[in-house]
Amino acid sequence: MPRRIIRHEFDLPLEPDIIAGHLADPRNYVGLSPLVVEVRDIADAAGTTHYTAVERFPLPFGRHLDNRIRVTLRRDDGDPAKLTVGGDVRSPGCVRMRYRYDITADGAGSHVVDELDLRAPFGLVRFAAGQARSVQLSRAVILVERLTRTA
Repeated sequence: MPRRIIRHEFDLPLEPDIIAGHLADPRNYVGLSPLVVEVRDIADAAGTTHYTAVERFPLPFGRHLDNRIRVTLRRDDGDPAKLTVGGDVRSPGCVRMRYRYDITADGAGSHVVDELDLRAPFGLVRFAAGQARSVQLSRAVILVERLTRTA
């Protein structure tokens, strides 16, 4: 399957633990990822959270397609200089994605590296990569707005 690595870096004027805490809660992905409209079936097991997210894709004539994806989520605080939140996504159509946020202290705030490792069948990889990049860029803006508003 073709593979795409998609990376985005941005800064937030907050401590890494605040950012990692927000990203480690599946409920916070509703609206944080613009396509995600629902999170359900949340279960924690051995430091890993499993859940189902519903992505809503707009279709012509005011219709939409709900795409149910299985997500795993882990937070790794093993390196005090870098907090990591990440996991795996399994989507219909054999689209697979590993995602990782590396969060490091940087001056008066934090530096965030958002990296996606996407694999999809040849006919879907371009569409899936375009959607993933769009969501990734939006997520950075939404995260900054959301966390600085509440800080």
